[in-house]
Amino acid sequence: MLKEERLNYIISQINIHNKVLSADLSVQLHVSEDTVRRDLNELTDSGQIIKVHGGAISKSFHYTFLEKEVYKKDAKKEIARKALELIEDGMIILVGGGTTMIELARIIPESLHCTFFTVSPLVALELAENPNLDVHLIAGKLSSNSQILIGAEVINQLAEIQPDICFLGTNSVSLKNGITDSDWEVVQVKKAMIKSAAETVILSIGEKLDSSQKMKVCPLDAINYLITDMDPNDESLEKYAQKVKLI
Repeated sequence: MLKEERLNYIISQINIHNKVLSADLSVQLHVSEDTVRRDLNELTDSGQIIKVHGGAISKSFHYTFLEKEVYKKDAKKEIARKALELIEDGMIILVGGGTTMIELARIIPESLHCTFFTVSPLVALELAENPNLDVHLIAGKLSSNSQILIGAEVINQLAEIQPDICFLGTNSVSLKNGITDSDWEVVQVKKAMIKSAAETVILSIGEKLDSSQKMKVCPLDAINYLITDMDPNDESLEKYAQKVKLI
């Protein structure tokens, strides 16, 4: 594979999954980790990604992101619009982090009076713009990669609430492995969020479907709804419809 092809592949994977690991890219591209590191350094120097320990993250997944850098922004707005249909007045709602969740936070109408808990400072700030929402930010250690709060303190607090519904983004979704991620501490927080909620909704752009990471959050049948930017009647989603409700 030519260098330009490698760089384009790396950018594509980072845009879709928000984060990539050098070791995984080495296997996928059939090159050494040293080559991957050089590629990541070049993409970082050109301002296209943000290099982190062990890999890289998307600029749109970092607190310094610009609105124009958000990957598939229109698709994420459509997912947020669909997710809003599940929110009812008076609900206690738990939300994760990520750019899709930020889009959801921005469109909560002032006619709704709900209580929100979140592990994302960025989502909390967006929700706080709505005067009729009661917003609680779960306390803990801030992950510089995922921009959410992680650790035992977060997990303990999540065990003390019983939200009506939980909205989570995801790194990857597949029939075989369910919901997966590449960050162990993030996985533990997501597991605790799912465990605490009466219902769980996964928000994902279509490009993340049929992909898998090395760390499992939960099987598909552990969630209630899967919301994508695709038509729920799309033929490619039929296999998912047997496991989870599609919106």
